[in-house]
Amino acid sequence: MSDNIRPVLAGQKALVVGIANDQSIAYGCARAFRTVGADLAITWLNDKARPHVEPLAQELGAQITAALDVSVPGELEAVFELIQRLWGRLDILVHSIAFAPKQDLQGGLLDCSAEGFSRAMDISCHSFLRMAKLAAPLMQDGGTMFAMSYYGANRVVPNYNVMGPVKAALEASCRYLAYELGPRGIRVHAISPGPLKTRAASGLKDFGLILNEAAQKAPLGELVDIMDVGFACAYLATPLARRITGGTVYVDGGANIVA
Repeated sequence: MSDNIRPVLAGQKALVVGIANDQSIAYGCARAFRTVGADLAITWLNDKARPHVEPLAQELGAQITAALDVSVPGELEAVFELIQRLWGRLDILVHSIAFAPKQDLQGGLLDCSAEGFSRAMDISCHSFLRMAKLAAPLMQDGGTMFAMSYYGANRVVPNYNVMGPVKAALEASCRYLAYELGPRGIRVHAISPGPLKTRAASGLKDFGLILNEAAQKAPLGELVDIMDVGFACAYLATPLARRITGGTVYVDGGANIVA
């Protein structure tokens, strides 16, 4: 980290959801926000994940920590009640969670079960809408919301399967939320990183081939890392980006522009 980075988000309150380990995109976002001065609230999925995430939260000086499985009734509401009680407001929300049952993810779209499709959509997309509904009242002076997408939302990526339609729905949700929340000074961004070696990506078949192709296609000639994504989000959360909302922001070394 450069010593010249200024605390441009000093005093801002950021909730980051989706850290699984120190390779997570969400962890890159949390580190970047903390580097520029934001206060953090960090969640882990469950008791199994806690030993991997809690030390990272402590390292970053997170003021609020909690368990959050968006598929468990009441846990999401409990997190926002805690934020309301301890902070009384929220400025930044990062949704970086996605899930599809393995058999539905690794099979073709035609073979995806209705139950698997519904679960993937609920956890990966609709949970962002539920978070936004709870976060918006806490963003009384405006704020910024982020959801993590991928290139497979608008172009076919072999083996991405059911997550393609799900991420497309997520990007559309970001656009509609940006429209609805804009009058309240709340900006919404879909962030589309290039492929990264995260635990979630390891579930994709032939993911190594996707990584190699992305590096070859990218005009900058290399893959991005989680801090590239984090600092892009940090910038978008500052007043410097106050007139940017509703779009899909690619952080992929330019790979998305190459056919």
